[in-house]
Amino acid sequence: MRITDLLDKRSISLSGTPKSKSEALDQVVELMVNSGKINDKEAYRKQVYAREEESTTGIGEGIAIPHGKCDAVDRPGLAAMVVKDGVDFDSLDGEPVTLIFLIAAPNTEDNVHLDVLSKLSVLMMDEDFSQALRGARSVEEFLAIIDKADEEKADIDERLQDTGTAEASDIKILAVTSCPTGIAHTYMAAEGIEKAAKEKGCFVKIETRGAGGAKNVLTQQEISEAHCIIVAADAQVPMERFDGKKVIQCQVSDGISKAGELLERALAGDAPVYHAAAGSRGTAPTAGKSGGPGHKVYTQLMNGVSHMLPFVVGGGILIALAFLIDGICVDMNALDLAERENFGTITPVAAWFKHLGDTAFAFMLPVLAGFIAMAIGDRPALAVGFVGGMLASAGHSGFLGALAAGFIGGYIILLLRKVCDRLPDFLEKIAPVLIYPLAGILLMGIAMSFVVEPVMGGLNTALNNGLVSMGGTSKVILGIILGGMMAIDMGGPFNKAAYVFGTAAIAAGNYDIMAAVMIGGMTPPCAIALASLLFKKKFTKEERESGPTNFIMGLAFITEGAIPFAASDPLHVLPACIAGSGVAGAMSMLFHCTLMAPHGGIFVFPVVGNAAGYAAALVVGTLVSAGLLGVLKKNVENQ
Repeated sequence: MRITDLLDKRSISLSGTPKSKSEALDQVVELMVNSGKINDKEAYRKQVYAREEESTTGIGEGIAIPHGKCDAVDRPGLAAMVVKDGVDFDSLDGEPVTLIFLIAAPNTEDNVHLDVLSKLSVLMMDEDFSQALRGARSVEEFLAIIDKADEEKADIDERLQDTGTAEASDIKILAVTSCPTGIAHTYMAAEGIEKAAKEKGCFVKIETRGAGGAKNVLTQQEISEAHCIIVAADAQVPMERFDGKKVIQCQVSDGISKAGELLERALAGDAPVYHAAAGSRGTAPTAGKSGGPGHKVYTQLMNGVSHMLPFVVGGGILIALAFLIDGICVDMNALDLAERENFGTITPVAAWFKHLGDTAFAFMLPVLAGFIAMAIGDRPALAVGFVGGMLASAGHSGFLGALAAGFIGGYIILLLRKVCDRLPDFLEKIAPVLIYPLAGILLMGIAMSFVVEPVMGGLNTALNNGLVSMGGTSKVILGIILGGMMAIDMGGPFNKAAYVFGTAAIAAGNYDIMAAVMIGGMTPPCAIALASLLFKKKFTKEERESGPTNFIMGLAFITEGAIPFAASDPLHVLPACIAGSGVAGAMSMLFHCTLMAPHGGIFVFPVVGNAAGYAAALVVGTLVSAGLLGVLKKNVENQ
């Protein structure tokens, strides 16, 4: 594939006149739409703007390469605009931009186009090439200039594989470049470092970690022989392999605009020694500057959610199978109240599936907390987060407690690192195997025992007392409250308080309360499953794939299926779920539905009083929540 294969004549303008950066972006987006490769202009435009908020794509020298990768792109494409008078683009060098290339990349695993896009990005750094494009008098001439350069210049990764022999130089410099999208800046930084190295006559080998995967990967022998290593990255880079070496960590943009300075520092040995146990295994510390605090928290949160998801899906479906088996094999009407409480474990086969599912579920909160902590404090924080998540699971704080434990665990390790940096070298070396786990787990235990659990426990007690006092008030209002509480934290104190109140009501002979509780817990997973099918742009690819499984969990009264979705976007998901669950609970009370079993979902519908009204409550509640999810959730920014 050639660069011009991605360019349509309709997507090239040689006379752009934007007055601002936003106008420039809007104009090149419009050019891209003209090519017929965009199925949703607004979604693509938002993605381009979102990428720009992370860090400017104005790379300097009058050039900007904005880009967007999302489901709104049907086929990879390019749009180009020459701005004769220039436009302020917040470029790295502060100079106006006169040449803009917009990249559109589909959100697929087919990365054939990536090498082409990376090659264009590198070509743009050739001043003669960019000047020729600015001076093109027709679209045909513009395309011909690109074709000629494309044919004459080798791909960046091919050139990087032939950087001379290390033996020819006493000083060996290594580098790694990576950006969030892995399309443009990764390769431009590599080009910048390569050029700077040639100017200084030193050997350099550069590993590029783009969207197409890692190329020109550094070997362990090369690392051991390296004088210094430059990591210019705004995305995850494996860092533990550089333990004990001098490492310069910086933003990927520095590899483009400050490559000369970086090489001078590397040659002079002006870099701290990297310690894998005490540093970040992933993103370079300065990389966080490319995104705001909210983006950083979201990334840390999603690290926990993505690792938790398999336990939720696998365990939830196994529990649902246990309910199904008992539902088929057992006559619920023939069981007394005590036997109904064991639903899902009555037959041996169901009991086996239930045990297996419960075992998987037991890992859910520890894994969530552990990997949130790891995203903040690297590997030493993993154990601390696991312990915090287990304490939350065993205590009363549940899902919300695990979230808190994850962030607390990560920052405990960051605190301990600062403390250990002041210790003698012989003590600092044992920190990862002794100080971090011992002090970290101890501090986590103190935080959970004396802060998180008391707060959540007190809240739980207050909620139970409040519900008891409301028992004689309006049943519809009580249904709204109980249903909504089941969706607030999905296994936490609110959820538990409502559930305990429902089971206590069964023992007292009040069966309508448990019905409202269960329908409130069934609604969130069902709503999320439906929304993931109806509003695909609101969910990530991973969420769309796992979303439909929530139908199974929701219908089986496994509210926890909604946790990963709520954890990734609580401000929008929770209000939608609470509203739908509240509506479902109110309708259950309004239709005088009753339930004498404390769990089971649709598998205990045979013992539900007014099963038709109960099903209607579930459908309406699901539609309400799904509709609100479609309204409240923002389109996902696919990286």
